[in-house]
Amino acid sequence: MADLEDWKQLADKEVKGKSLDWHTPEGIIVKPLYTAEDVTVDPGLPGFAPFTRGVKASMYAGRPWTIRQYAGFSTAEESNAFYRRNLAAGQKGLSVAFDLATHRGYDSDHPRVVGDVGKAGVAIDSVEDMKILFDQIPLDEMSVSMTMNGAVIPCLAFYIIAAEEQGVSQDKLSGTIQNDILKEFMVRNTYIYPPEPSMRIISDIFAYTADHMPKFNSISISGYHMQEAGATQVQELAFTIADGMEYVKYGVASGLDIDKFAGRLSFFFAIGMNFFMEIAKLRAARALWYRAMTQLGAKSERSKMLRTHCQTSGVSLTEQDPYNNVIRTTIEAMAAMLGGTQSLHTNALDEAIALPTDFSARIARNTQIVIQEETGMCNVVDPLGGSYYIEALTQELVDKAWEIIERVEAEGGMAKAVGAGWPKAMIEEAAAARQARVDRGEDVIVGVNKYRLANEDLLETLEVDNTKVREAQIARINQVKANRNEEACQAALKALTEGAKGKGNLLALAVDAARQRATLGEISAAMEVVFDRYGTVPTPVKGVYAAPYEGDSRWQQVLDGVQAVEHRLGRKPRLLVAKMGQDGHDRGANVVASAFSDMGFEVVSGPLFQTPEETLALALEKKVDVVGASSLAAGHKTLIPELIRLLKAEGRADIKVIAGGVIPPQDYEYLRDAGVQGIYGPGTNVVECAADVLRLLGHNMPPLEEAAE
Repeated sequence: MADLEDWKQLADKEVKGKSLDWHTPEGIIVKPLYTAEDVTVDPGLPGFAPFTRGVKASMYAGRPWTIRQYAGFSTAEESNAFYRRNLAAGQKGLSVAFDLATHRGYDSDHPRVVGDVGKAGVAIDSVEDMKILFDQIPLDEMSVSMTMNGAVIPCLAFYIIAAEEQGVSQDKLSGTIQNDILKEFMVRNTYIYPPEPSMRIISDIFAYTADHMPKFNSISISGYHMQEAGATQVQELAFTIADGMEYVKYGVASGLDIDKFAGRLSFFFAIGMNFFMEIAKLRAARALWYRAMTQLGAKSERSKMLRTHCQTSGVSLTEQDPYNNVIRTTIEAMAAMLGGTQSLHTNALDEAIALPTDFSARIARNTQIVIQEETGMCNVVDPLGGSYYIEALTQELVDKAWEIIERVEAEGGMAKAVGAGWPKAMIEEAAAARQARVDRGEDVIVGVNKYRLANEDLLETLEVDNTKVREAQIARINQVKANRNEEACQAALKALTEGAKGKGNLLALAVDAARQRATLGEISAAMEVVFDRYGTVPTPVKGVYAAPYEGDSRWQQVLDGVQAVEHRLGRKPRLLVAKMGQDGHDRGANVVASAFSDMGFEVVSGPLFQTPEETLALALEKKVDVVGASSLAAGHKTLIPELIRLLKAEGRADIKVIAGGVIPPQDYEYLRDAGVQGIYGPGTNVVECAADVLRLLGHNMPPLEEAAE
């Protein structure tokens, strides 16, 4: 029988001495062959500590994971109808997507959210909206997940009162509230208050749900948005577990018994296209959480058991050749299943550019149903357990993630690390490096940087009439305020403010205010009086995007072009990267800012959540040549044309406006007619984008392909 040395000699001969090792972005060297010698840790059995092989002994052989599709758009009425259609078609749990105005604690009538209402989720302003959202959906039978962090207090209060008025007591409610603010400060940015009061809010929710909602998960600690922002799987794993440890420590510090609330903590991970890495990541997460909770003093096995929801990657979806996204989502769904998730959302094929239609949502949902019902995958518990590769990779992830966790703990915990900014910087460096690999073709994306179609077919996409939704929401807000007992409502809001100053439980006080029909904006503002509103300005990383391009002729041509424009202007060409509206996803904006800075542009990164008026003022103050407007949440048809109108009114039509991000191709003509001079959707090569900007600035820039020849 051949031994390992025989295999090495044969393989070396076949590839003529070329190394077959794969160096992953996580810093892991993946070998082409694994044997029993590579398995150094016994993973145990499913249902037993450290739960590497699954949290249940029977796993899907006993009951498959919950199909929990994340959805919400427009009004509560529209979303409710969509939910009920999906439930009738086989979906098993609800996952609510709120619009950005709601996330940021603004009522729909607030002037800062004109372009955001109902666009990227459902608008919820009051208990009445929440009651409509769950109309004819029995909340004592339906598990409900709510992705909410900033305005978590009013949203959870509205859900409790909506259930109460449906006749369902709090102890019967099951589901999850995300309630994970640390990752907001790192990557997603839909925060409202500064870190310290935000952590107090989490502790208050732990305490309230422990006393009143024993079946409800009081937090979903999310790594999903970290990977979507560019984190490697090791970074996502480490920072998610470290966040969970920080929340547990805050709960204990607030006087809670660790085993009273820790068993209701849950997790949320992204599942990308690195198939085996994602499977190993979920297994490693369970082993890491068991170790972490043991160190923190938990005694109950349930407190040490990591349960997770997963969602297939949004970043892996492409605007180009979008039917490939069905394949990507299927592969990612299989990775989540083989990793042992408790529930799963599968993205729709059109979500790179718009909200899913009924057609695309059905394919996404049926992807899970087919895996559950047709493949036989659910019949074996942990089918990849014992694989030499999977077991070795799982342990490698445990070791590398624990190194980062130990650094976090040595520096005082995750809250201090977030305050210091190094986790965010680490993720942004990974994002810039990934973009450079894609732009150079080192990381292949089929249909984008390889096997590109000559002509792309347009997808029919769902579009929300933002003006119509906002008008309907404002009418309901006015009706709610007209019908409520104003004196009782104001007294409840005042009590909430006093509670924010002192030690009252903020969720309990908000439940009282919700019962009196206080709106989401009013409840948020009652706490903002005490806590203030938090804001930051992005700081792009430097040098990471440029490093792989050393010696690249196309890169050098752009550098030469920037220098030529600089010589003509007497200064560097100046770009303002603007994030208008309430969308906090800043991966694309930060990558562009980093790359353009490395190419020699002077880049001004605007603060998040700007209005068009604020962007105008900053553009004039900084004397920029170009404004790059980053859009991810469908506000491009309102916010960008308004900025162009304001520039013209100031006599500065010479300032070029370009747009990038999630913009459906069918909207390109509308934006060009409005005066947008360059549109760069998902998958755009950033070096080619820079060359195009130089042409807009009057530089005679030949196509980069010619330069490469």
